[in-house]
Amino acid sequence: MNNVVEIRWHGRGGQGAKTASLLLAEAAFDTGKYIQGFPEYGPERMGAPITAYNRISDERVTIHSNIYDPDYVIVVDETLLDVVDVTAGLKKEGAILVNSEKTPEELAPKLKGYEGRVCTIDARKISMETLGKYFPNTPMLGAIIKIAKIMDEDTFISSMEKSFKHKFASKPQVIEPNMAAVKRALEEVRG
Repeated sequence: MNNVVEIRWHGRGGQGAKTASLLLAEAAFDTGKYIQGFPEYGPERMGAPITAYNRISDERVTIHSNIYDPDYVIVVDETLLDVVDVTAGLKKEGAILVNSEKTPEELAPKLKGYEGRVCTIDARKISMETLGKYFPNTPMLGAIIKIAKIMDEDTFISSMEKSFKHKFASKPQVIEPNMAAVKRALEEVRG
């Protein structure tokens, strides 16, 4: 299958990796793409490692399995670098995005010799300053759009605003801070 972008998310239960993968799928769907967004988890508890996936394509997606050779990997929790082989199967032509205050150069030694592009974003700082709480998934969404160029940034912003208005209909006061987090991530991702 041509023109398919495969993304694997690594996070911990409660950090929003699953939600982010679903929001990314929804945004891509809004642009006319064929999509998949799904988690892989069993009886995990809050804080346990989880994996989520996205497939985004210009053609119908007929593969229905986990993603073993992703184009991009997103690591929502930097501590997972010590316990999960996050670079397993990651294509050298792709990239890894890690939620960290460290630079890509500082993280490279923890990535088991991965030779592709390493990107970082301080999603903690962005979420604390815009949302007042630690919700790393929102900034991670903006960062992956910037890195992977899955869609036009303005189209993504418009789609996220629509999605947040629906998702937070009963809490409209959180829409603007979430949008601020997404926009800052587009500007502050490194690598």
